[in-house]
Amino acid sequence: MIATQVLAAIGIDPNQLIRNAGFAGLLAVVFAESGILLGFFLPGDSLLFTAGLLTATTNVLPPLPVLLVGCSLAAVVGDQVGYLIGRRFGPGIFDRPDSRLFKREFLTRAESFFERHGPKTIVLARFVPIVRTFAPVVAGASHMSHRRFTIYNVIGGVAWACGMLTLGWVLGKRFPGIGNYLDVAVVVIVLVSLIPIAIEYLRHRSALNRDQQG
Repeated sequence: MIATQVLAAIGIDPNQLIRNAGFAGLLAVVFAESGILLGFFLPGDSLLFTAGLLTATTNVLPPLPVLLVGCSLAAVVGDQVGYLIGRRFGPGIFDRPDSRLFKREFLTRAESFFERHGPKTIVLARFVPIVRTFAPVVAGASHMSHRRFTIYNVIGGVAWACGMLTLGWVLGKRFPGIGNYLDVAVVVIVLVSLIPIAIEYLRHRSALNRDQQG
C-alpha cells in the first residue's frame, strides 16, 4: 500500500510500469524490493498481482509458468543479497542515521517483527511491505544460520511470488473486466495478504496470555 501510494504520487501505476518495463522490469522490482535497502518503496504486491492479471488477459508478459519461476527466483535471490548485506555491513547499517531514502524506523520495525516471530519472520515478512525489504538484512546482521535462513527464504519467496501471480491470473481468467477496477482489487489483495500476519499475531497474544495465567 505505501509503495503503491508513492508511485501514484509521482504518476506511475503498476499496470503502466509493467507495460513499459516488461518482464525484465518486473524481475528487477521483485529482486530489489526483496532485499536491496533502496527497494523498500517498490510495489511488489501490486506488481505481482497485476502481472498475473495481465498474463491472463493480454500478451504483454510471458506465460504464467515462466512468471512463476522467474519471479520466485528473483525474490529468493533478492533476500539472499539482503542477508549478505546485513551479515557484512550490519553494524554500519544499524548505526546509520536517517537520510532522504533510509529511515531508521523501517529497520527498527523489521527488528521488532523479527524479535516477535523469530525465523518465521522470513516467511511472514514477505506479505508486509517495507518489513520484507529489511527482514533479511536483520537476519544477516543477527548472524542467523545461513542454511536456516535459506530454507525459510525459499518457502517465503515462492509462496509470495507464486501466490500473488496465481491469484491475479485466476481472477483475470474468471473476471476479465477486473482490470477496470485494478485499484480496488489491489487494496483487497494487500488486505488478504495480511491474514497470515494477523493469525500469527493472535497466536502470539494467546500464548502470552496462557503464560501469564500459568
